[in-house]
Amino acid sequence: MFRQATWGQWCIMVLLSIGAVIMLIPFLWMVSTSLDGKAMTQVPFPPRLIPEEPTWNSYVIPFANVPLARYFLNSFLIALCEVSVSVLSALMAGYAFSLLRFRGARGLFLFALGTLMIPPEVAMIPSFLLLNEWGMTNSLWAFLLPSLAAVIGTFLVKQYMDTLPAELRDAAKVDGASEWTVFWRIYVPLSGPVIATLVILQFLWSWNDVLWPLLMLSHPDWYTVQIGVAMFVHDSGQRILPAIHMAVAVLSLLPVLILYLLLQRYVVQSIAYSGIKQ
Repeated sequence: MFRQATWGQWCIMVLLSIGAVIMLIPFLWMVSTSLDGKAMTQVPFPPRLIPEEPTWNSYVIPFANVPLARYFLNSFLIALCEVSVSVLSALMAGYAFSLLRFRGARGLFLFALGTLMIPPEVAMIPSFLLLNEWGMTNSLWAFLLPSLAAVIGTFLVKQYMDTLPAELRDAAKVDGASEWTVFWRIYVPLSGPVIATLVILQFLWSWNDVLWPLLMLSHPDWYTVQIGVAMFVHDSGQRILPAIHMAVAVLSLLPVLILYLLLQRYVVQSIAYSGIKQ
């Protein structure tokens, strides 16, 4: 039997539904404008959610004038490498801080969390100088090495693994399993929700990042999609091309949106567990 919702719960659901619709309207307007043939020269006013002259030309023109396909491939490659390195690093560090007992663990964990107080823009300058000195610009190393310090991921993994029974590790050790076997065969399979959350967050940060790729990538063949979008908008800034600009923005958002829709059911579960210590 379904429990009947109270008036308070109905009010909350109505308010949340209204908020969801309000947040969706800008995205729907962006998609509609990108498909509107009349928006090639000026933004339609008043705004409309259904295009009067639907056309796909605004999605074809950018690929004909800018190597967006290559930029998308570069962004996927960089995001895949950053996600793989950061998630594996966070899992190993979170496992160590949660289940292993070693001297200075608490102080080291607090020190790692303290680095979150440093603005990323401040750390970019010494990071750029160091990687440039090592000759790692215009390469994947410029993105892989910074991804090793996944502090947010380490925190989420530690909090999540704190909710898992420590007896699993003790029983496996009694049976002769190595530490790596316990980590890889027992705790990683149980960490699906937090892994999905880390994948979404890291992919989102990597895909939308503009400043760090702009610093590290000077060769056009390595440009990411966000740099390509910024260059396209800048180059066409003298001409009013709202439909094409909106189409490029929609294309840049689609990978993140699709990934979130595929994994979103894990996000709330992981964040809920990360704040609970059993």
